[in-house]
Amino acid sequence: MSDWIEYFSLNGASDSASFWWAFWLVLGQIGLFMAVLLISLAFLLLLDRKVWAGVMLRKGPNVVGPFGLLQSFSDFGKFLLKEIVIPAGANKTVFLLAPILTLVLAFIAWAVVPVAPGWVISDLNVGLLYLFAISSLGVYGIIMGGWASNSKYPFLGGLRSAAQMISYEVSMGFIIVTVILLAGSMNLTEIVNNQAGGFWNWHGFSLNNILLAPVMFGMFVMFFISALAETNRPPFDLPEAESELVAGYQVEYSSTPYLLFMIGEYLNIVLMCAMLTILFFGGWHGPFPMSFAADWPEWMLALGGFAWFGLKILFFFFLFAMVKAMVPRYRYDQLMRLGWKVFLPLSLGAVLIVSGYIVYTGGQS
Repeated sequence: MSDWIEYFSLNGASDSASFWWAFWLVLGQIGLFMAVLLISLAFLLLLDRKVWAGVMLRKGPNVVGPFGLLQSFSDFGKFLLKEIVIPAGANKTVFLLAPILTLVLAFIAWAVVPVAPGWVISDLNVGLLYLFAISSLGVYGIIMGGWASNSKYPFLGGLRSAAQMISYEVSMGFIIVTVILLAGSMNLTEIVNNQAGGFWNWHGFSLNNILLAPVMFGMFVMFFISALAETNRPPFDLPEAESELVAGYQVEYSSTPYLLFMIGEYLNIVLMCAMLTILFFGGWHGPFPMSFAADWPEWMLALGGFAWFGLKILFFFFLFAMVKAMVPRYRYDQLMRLGWKVFLPLSLGAVLIVSGYIVYTGGQS
């Protein structure tokens, strides 16, 4: 999308009017992307609640709008209209900055995510490093919210969340290194294109490199579990353990600031679903080659790729919801043991195996 400014300059339109036209066009595309993301988030949140209700043999939201489809929008309006309550002993500036920081970082992480051929805000060559940097900064919003509340429960929840996110980022980093070795690039678009040609080329299966198939499938499963821990989802929602910490780092928040925390959290969940899709499940590529679509115009191919990308995100979000409804919560010591004593050595061993295979065969997959 950001190539529009370069396009105008290369075609001799270097005057101020053309520059600002391209500038506002890019801003409009970014705004459209954010709007689609937020609307999708509203229905994914409804899906999350419906799946949880279905597992418990309940109906779930079914009153607001047809089949309850407008429930998320009703909740959004309620949060906007409620009074913002700030604890008397809280650091008001940091207290209000924390949810804003969480939301902004959750949004800007999507800047490098390609959702279809050519549909990406910024196609960085170091897109994975960018995502690592943004996810590392995301811890600060939670720590700030827990500390600024001036209460022991949110402070302990913030510490738990920070330790949990940092612990599982290490193993996720090594898992992503295996994908980088296979694709030979940190550009997310090139990683997706490396998986074209059918599901047997997807990194999560790697059936074209049969010796790597069990290793990469294991990395896919570990990345999925690490994504649950990274986003504080059950069974790793220890920062929000009701029996111990009431509701974790956001217990003192209400109204719009609480809503910002929740939007940021669900944006990160959907981002993890997108990363699973891009790194291991072929991105916008379908499970089988479609040679009959070779003559289709680019916009139709892009729409088809966007549809496949959306379906895969929906599939992984459904898995996130099913895990939330079915798997009992871990103890905190079990959570840390899994991250440091199981996932870290396994992911490090996988990096050695994949790098050795690449060196032995003389190239990427």
